[in-house]
Amino acid sequence: MVRERFGTLLVMAAATSLALTACGGGAPAASGGGKAAFGECQLYGAAGSISLTPVTPDTLTVQTNLPSPGWWKGISPEKIVGGFEYCLAANIAHRAGLSKLQVVNASFDALVAGQTKGFDIAMAQVSVTPEREKVVQFSKPYFDSNVAVLAKKGSGVTAANIAEKKIGVALGTTAVSFAQEKIRPATPARVFQETDAMVTGVASGQVDAAIQDTAIMLGFASGSGGALEVIGQYKTGEQYGAIYPKGSANAAAMDKAIDAMSTDGTLGKLSADWLGPTLGGDPATIPVFPAP
Repeated sequence: MVRERFGTLLVMAAATSLALTACGGGAPAASGGGKAAFGECQLYGAAGSISLTPVTPDTLTVQTNLPSPGWWKGISPEKIVGGFEYCLAANIAHRAGLSKLQVVNASFDALVAGQTKGFDIAMAQVSVTPEREKVVQFSKPYFDSNVAVLAKKGSGVTAANIAEKKIGVALGTTAVSFAQEKIRPATPARVFQETDAMVTGVASGQVDAAIQDTAIMLGFASGSGGALEVIGQYKTGEQYGAIYPKGSANAAAMDKAIDAMSTDGTLGKLSADWLGPTLGGDPATIPVFPAP
């Protein structure tokens, strides 16, 4: 989630498919390889306008949590060809004069806990929070988000009765504390290990509703064939930021690139290219629930 820092609210989205937002353990998978690593991304700005010293020569290594429709087009590192965050990383690599982009799949929980190593930048729709800032180093924010309520179509879940319903949240997300501290459900929220498991929990009736970022929930609803819908959202004023390795010597240069992409319209173009077409609905039209 994010608070808007580039003037107007970017078109939010997340994208197709009820298929998994995996956090998985084990050895991370990676992709790379020349110009083709930039896939379908449009590149903007001047090559070489920033200078980086990446962990791998001529390569920007970016960690994320896959799959993540709309943000990363493809369900595994080897198959990623586009998406808002992927193309944001590609544009940073381009502006740094690098020819390769390597994607590494990692656990979301490990990312926000600062437990991963060997990367230049990580992007996985991570909300900037004071608690996370104690353990990881964030970039300048690049996207704004609220939290939405996902439920079965015709579920009867409303702003008035949601606290009486069974609620699902995903481990490591800010929705965990939001549900516990703001909604305060009569039955403690069920914490799922992964976002895809949480969404499946809604579809199968394990929980009545799921709470997570509007852009992400709209994408899963869009890919559900009409079975699921986003019934409302809460304004949170949160922002997405990239994660840098603690003490990264490249942080200032990458922040400069993100600032420049905010000013020159690149972020808006990436949103229009990758989020808008896959959203299946305008987040501005989603009813705003009163503050719980």
